[in-house]
Parts: sequence; structure tokens; C-alpha cells
Amino acid sequence: MNIETKNALGEGLVDALGFVAGAMAGGLLARAFGLDFLSEQGWGTGSIAGILLVGLGAGLGKTLARKLLRRQP
Repeated sequence: MNIETKNALGEGLVDALGFVAGAMAGGLLARAFGLDFLSEQGWGTGSIAGILLVGLGAGLGKTLARKLLRRQP
């Protein structure tokens, strides 16, 4: 396996881990605010806000993970 492939696989793994960790953090933050979208019935304001927090957390987690990967020592 050449170095470019290894770098691409590493970057993809870091992106995936950052995405999942950010989504989990966003979900926990939503639950802390009482916006548990999994237990609510229907598409109320709390459900939509909780889903938005999960999406925001996922995007921020991926961005942060990528910045940490590209940081120079």
C-alpha cells in the first residue's frame, strides 16, 4: 500500500471518528437541554431542535478532528 492510500485511509478514519463523536456529544447536549428527539412523539419543536444539535455536533466534530489531524508539531 502506498503512502497516499495510507494517508487517505487515515484521513477518512479521523473524519468518521470526529463525525460520530460530535454527533454523540450533540445528542447528549440535546438531552441535557430536554430536547430528546428519540422519545418525543411527532415532529415538535423539541424534536427538530434536538436533531439540529446532533447535526451541528457532527459537523463540528468532523471539522475539529480534521484540524487536529492537519496541525503541524
